[in-house]
Amino acid sequence: MATKKSPRRPARARVAILMGSASDAPTMQPASDALEALGVACDVRVISAHRTPERHTRYVRGAEKKGIEVFICGAGFAAHLAGVTAALTPLPVLGVPLDSSALKGLDSLLATVQMPGGIPVATFGIGKAGAKNAGLFAGAILARSDARVRRALNTYRKRQTAAVPQRP
Repeated sequence: MATKKSPRRPARARVAILMGSASDAPTMQPASDALEALGVACDVRVISAHRTPERHTRYVRGAEKKGIEVFICGAGFAAHLAGVTAALTPLPVLGVPLDSSALKGLDSLLATVQMPGGIPVATFGIGKAGAKNAGLFAGAILARSDARVRRALNTYRKRQTAAVPQRP
């Protein structure tokens, strides 16, 4: 008689990836890809600081109790998502400016990096490269107290190095 395997429970999300609009998902995908490569579960949400402020506040204030340890926030235009998130939580907030305006993301970069003293947001590059680096940085934060994530990050970096040819 065959035994039924019980379905595996999904890993508890440790990183929340927030974006202001569903159209931001392709740009933010490298953040979740990087975390997946490190074996870190994430919770990806569309939450706007301007259009869904109550949803945003509820989620951020309850996230730590649910196991979230780091936030990655991607937003364009005025890019208030990371700053408002940082104002609501003592957890690390990593901001990814998105290229969604006529200014090619420069407005988002300046809004994300120019936080008032006392409300820190670590700011990354504009777009997909910034999202990837934010995912890897979130992994590095977790690696400080998690040997499994530290090993995965070291392996990731070794593979990255090995993939670079010594000659063209």
